[in-house]
Amino acid sequence: MPKIKTNRGAAKRFSFTKTGKVKFKHNNLRHKLTHKSRSHKRRLRKVGILNRSDSNVAHALVPYK
Repeated sequence: MPKIKTNRGAAKRFSFTKTGKVKFKHNNLRHKLTHKSRSHKRRLRKVGILNRSDSNVAHALVPYK
């Protein structure tokens, strides 16, 4: 069987925990920050966890992590 290619865009966006959960960084924290509230920006700094159905897709895109 040939090896499966890793989707490089997904590999740069997702990281995996030891238990198999998928972590990602929230968006909307790059520019136009003056009109966003302080609490909203603070909430966006925290790491996000994908739900189970989306994490199955992420594991298929990044097979060897």
